[in-house]
Amino acid sequence: MAGYKRVKLDKSFYKGFFAIYVALVLQNVVTLSVNLADNMMLGAYSEISLSGVAAVNQIQFVYQQLMMALGDGLVIFCSQYWGKKMTGPMKRIAATAMQAALLVCVILFTLVSLFPYQALRLFTTDEPIIAEGVRYLRTIRFTYLFFAVTQILLATLRSVEIVKIAFLLSVQTFFINCGINYVLIYGRFGAPELGVTGAAIGTLVARIVECIVLICYIARKEKNLRIRPRDYLSFDKILCMDYIRITAPMLVVQGLWGLNTAMQTVILGHMTAAAIAANSVASTLFLLVKSIPVGAASTASILIGKKIGEGDLDMVKNYARVLQKMFVVIGIISGILLFFLRIPVLRLYDLSDTTREMANTFLIILSVVCMFMSYQMPTNNGIIRGGGNAMFVVKMDIISIWLIVIPLSFVMAFVVKASPVVVVCCLNADQVFKCVPAFLEANYGKWIRKLTRDEQS
Repeated sequence: MAGYKRVKLDKSFYKGFFAIYVALVLQNVVTLSVNLADNMMLGAYSEISLSGVAAVNQIQFVYQQLMMALGDGLVIFCSQYWGKKMTGPMKRIAATAMQAALLVCVILFTLVSLFPYQALRLFTTDEPIIAEGVRYLRTIRFTYLFFAVTQILLATLRSVEIVKIAFLLSVQTFFINCGINYVLIYGRFGAPELGVTGAAIGTLVARIVECIVLICYIARKEKNLRIRPRDYLSFDKILCMDYIRITAPMLVVQGLWGLNTAMQTVILGHMTAAAIAANSVASTLFLLVKSIPVGAASTASILIGKKIGEGDLDMVKNYARVLQKMFVVIGIISGILLFFLRIPVLRLYDLSDTTREMANTFLIILSVVCMFMSYQMPTNNGIIRGGGNAMFVVKMDIISIWLIVIPLSFVMAFVVKASPVVVVCCLNADQVFKCVPAFLEANYGKWIRKLTRDEQS
């Protein structure tokens, strides 16, 4: 980033950053708490039910990654148009994203409706678990539509810096889902005991209410875009191709990331029972703390994209410089937080001494990983990808995960027969070495890309 005029950013920058950042972090934490509450309730009801839902959730996770890619692609484009105050193209890009999301929704819904048993056999061969999973899938598949609509609408709002509604919706979803789950899973207050079907109904009702409330909010309160249902019927071939050019590689990477997560489960799943349990405990807490860098990445993407749209490229570089320093501080805080949270959290679990010690070691490793992740993830996904250079991040993820991390982890686990601690280090090694290309590209690369079209209005 040599050759630009350095300026000291005023308080408005920090105020704008934290106004968005805090809301996004809280939203992620509450959303993960919903999943945690589901697992705890089903775990107390039946281990087979929990395992069946876990198998279905592998499908859910890949679907969520695809929706996330479609939403992130929308934010990358629309935030630049928002910087130029050109709302017309934003509406047409939002329509393209919604149409793509609904297409993915229809495809997945059709596949799991026609081949439910075959879908679940990809993850387990245990027939009782498959049977419970199919029961859960029969209802949960109807959430796909409402989830798709909600995620694209929330991404559209993020692109114009409206984020508080997402947090409020997450809180609402948490209480609705947990309340219905408690009643229908166990059959409380005279309601039927439905087990996994009750859990699915709780999630479905929460998703429906979430979607309706969001649509009502946009119709009555949203004043920046003034987007209406008829806007989603439009189709702009040029903007559609622009959107696909950036988003298609992201879809591939997010889909591969879902597969990567499943592969990590396979690797650790073929080790000791203690390793499986310890990884489950450590991963749950790590995902909660991971919300901190994830929120930083989303916030940086919005701010960088908007500033590029305004055309002040010197200020974009100043933003990138200051944001990287903030990411380092966020990383140190995140790592320390995870390190000290591990002690009280581990006391909540009834674990053997071996499992507890292994989980403790995993969390110490992840505390260090979190420090590096909190720099590289927001720098790559927030600054570089948010600046329009999505392909850099795509190539780096494919090389680091599929050419280095997964092969190395397989060799260490199945050839060298290394300890679970060593394997966990290998599985998370990319979070460390990706810091180097992230730093070089953000400070010396040409990652600022103008994605807007001046002739669009």
